[in-house]
Order: sequence, then C-alpha cells, then structure tokens
Amino acid sequence: MNSWLNEVFDVSKPIIGMCHLLPLPGDPSYDAAGGMDKVLAHAREELAALQEGGVEGVLISNEFSLPYLTTTEPITAVSMARVIGEVRSELGIPFGVNVLWDGVASIDLAVATGAAFVREVFTGVYASDFGMWNTDVGKAARHRARMGAQGVRLLYNIVPEAAAYLASRDLAQLTKSTVFNGAPDGLCVSGLTAGAATDTSTLAVVKENAGDVPVFVNTGVRPETVAESLQFADAAIVGTSLKRDGIFANQVDPARVAELMQVVKELRA
Repeated sequence: MNSWLNEVFDVSKPIIGMCHLLPLPGDPSYDAAGGMDKVLAHAREELAALQEGGVEGVLISNEFSLPYLTTTEPITAVSMARVIGEVRSELGIPFGVNVLWDGVASIDLAVATGAAFVREVFTGVYASDFGMWNTDVGKAARHRARMGAQGVRLLYNIVPEAAAYLASRDLAQLTKSTVFNGAPDGLCVSGLTAGAATDTSTLAVVKENAGDVPVFVNTGVRPETVAESLQFADAAIVGTSLKRDGIFANQVDPARVAELMQVVKELRA
C-alpha cells in the first residue's frame, strides 16, 4: 500500500465517493430562490448517504457548475467553503475538494477547509469542450508551497474528461514525464465524461509507468467493473454509479453505495 494513502485512509485500495454540489451562485443553473440553504441541505444529504453506505473518503466538487470555467470566479470557492464549513463536523472520514477546473482555487479551498487532497488538471495543454485549455503546474506547485499546504495531496488528471492532449506523445511517455516534471501525489485516469467507463488498458499503461505514484480510477466504477479496475488502480473515485438508478443528475443512493462497498470488501478479503 502506498504510504500516504495508508496514512490518510488506513485501508487497501480506498473508495472515495463523490459529493456533487448543486449549482452555486454565479452558475447558469443556480436556483436563486432556493439559495445556499438548498445547496447546503443537498450536500448534507449526499454526505450522509455516502458515509452510511461505507465509503472510505469523499471528494466534494462543484460538478453541477456546468459549463465549467478553467479560471473560476471567486464566488465558487467561497460558496464551497461555506458548505464545507457547515458540514465539517458531520464528516467522519477523510475528504478532498475539487473546484472545476481551477487548480489554484482548489488548493485554496483545501487550505481553508482542512481537506486532505485535491483533484484537478495540473499539467498539459488541451483542446476541450470548454475551449483551449492551458495549465501551469509550476505556478500551482509554488502556490501550494506559499500557502504552507505541502500536506495537501495533489491528484493530477492524466487523461482529463472532455479534452484531448495536444502533445503527440503516447500515454506511457506522458505518464513518465508528468511524474518526473510535475511530482504529483497521485494520477487520475478517466473516461470521456462523468460516469463513463475508464478503459482498463489505459489504467494498465498509466500504472506501469507511474513508478511509486498511486493511480486512481476516476470514472465509471460499478460493482461489476470494480474488480477489474482495482487490478491496476490503487484507489477509486466513484460518483455516478452511486446515484439513484446510476444517473448523474440524481442523488446518492445509500443502497447502491453499500452494494459497491460489499464487493470491494470481498475483494480485499
């Protein structure tokens, strides 16, 4: 087991459930009538369902802020900090944060709320559904250092959703260079969109070339696929399949969480 994963989660191949926040102030679909009280109530229900179902960690994300910004407005992270601050005492498991798609804002949110890890796209240049997408991993790394947040683990999306890497190098080369140049704490491997299956051959290539850096399967994990994914991945981040009827827009279903966790526990045994 990887040392920092063991330190944070104290379990082999941890399962991290997604808490998808409702649209926030400034987002196109924000419910101004329901306001932040509605956002908070929804988050509280999601987190309770995830913990009741038995996940070992949660990742709190503004998943319903579509379409995403690559440099977010301040209100987004401020609103997320409000939510996390109010539910923090109800969290009995480690948590991470993700301000889509803004690595620096994610680090700031982690520092402000005490999150153990951040997931974002920190390296590469992409053609994406959100336009041309550039990153600055050196800036993000220095920002973390300035914030005194070296203990906040940075999970890099090595194959981001809804985007294509503009470099012509293959995945093995990209993985090796990302590890060498970016010094990630973890690598996340995704399918095309939230809930889309992650190709196990892609997972295998990343794992083979990641050295000691843990690899996370980032999308598409279900009870029937988790065994295959965890052959290669060191951990899983799971969202859509834990929701009622496995539909992205629905709320988390504790029974679906428990079903996945039962399979995972049997695998560990």
